[in-house]
Amino acid sequence: MSSRAMTEPAFFILTALLDAPRHGYGIVADVAELSRGRVQLKIGSLYGVLDRLVGDGLVELDREEVWRGRLRRYYRLTERGGHALDAEAQRLAANARLASTRLRVWRNPITGTPS
Repeated sequence: MSSRAMTEPAFFILTALLDAPRHGYGIVADVAELSRGRVQLKIGSLYGVLDRLVGDGLVELDREEVWRGRLRRYYRLTERGGHALDAEAQRLAANARLASTRLRVWRNPITGTPS
């Protein structure tokens, strides 16, 4: 992935794949849970993001299984994907720290503490 900021769906997809490979509907359900419902992926948009993540080397196909007559593709996080997710989490945390610091000053410019 380039130096551009990671999209929120990509961030949560990578986070969902941290502990185990998952298939499409499993990823959709995990992303909804992890984001507390803020990110609601449709299957079509999921596969668009997955294709980009695979192209960037952040995710790879783990296996394919037939389940109830349909093919399920399971995806897993690559080492590169783990590093990209770590970098994005650190970037977001640094941004949150900066905003929090400036908000303290904004709330109380004299002491820099919340009023």
